[in-house]
Amino acid sequence: MSWLQYISYSGIFVFALTGALKARVHRMDIFGGVVLAFVTAYGGGTVRDLLIGVRPVNWVNDYLALGLVVLAVVSVFLISDKLARLPVTIFLTDAAGLGFFTVLGIQRSLDMGLNSGYAIVMGVITATFGGLLADIISNTVPDLLKKGELYATASLAGGITQVILTRSGVAENTTLGICVFLVVTIRILSKWKRIYLPEI
Repeated sequence: MSWLQYISYSGIFVFALTGALKARVHRMDIFGGVVLAFVTAYGGGTVRDLLIGVRPVNWVNDYLALGLVVLAVVSVFLISDKLARLPVTIFLTDAAGLGFFTVLGIQRSLDMGLNSGYAIVMGVITATFGGLLADIISNTVPDLLKKGELYATASLAGGITQVILTRSGVAENTTLGICVFLVVTIRILSKWKRIYLPEI
């Protein structure tokens, strides 16, 4: 299994955890948990694949990915209610997924022949649209659209860095690791230090 595949499956698992945790916060049943986990884990990648013409989309026939979603839902079902409802729990899993899926989306897009600019856009879409769809389904304001949140901005910063490092000839595994770390760090620091974007 390649480093990129590890990143892909790690992203699927942590984003599925995020979706299942959101379902638990909203007191959904187990079916609702599966739906939110599935949408959060697969939504962004599906939108990306449809936009760039990948057929079938990334999760079709991938039983390991599906198993990771189920495992995430079961894990959330088993943990204590207090831990599941801590805002920091959802925040950290979401931040990790944002980093994993940013680099995954960009690398997959570059491999499909997209230019650097559109690859970055696809990376941001991959990282943010699953959570966006899950939040819409659960009738909450998406993190992507919350006032001042460095969400898509963190993804964008990591994506630009990834493209620069890739074009500079830095080894792929090193590039992916640096950019995942950068996205997660920006996301966490922006929340911790209350760094926000200016209002329009």
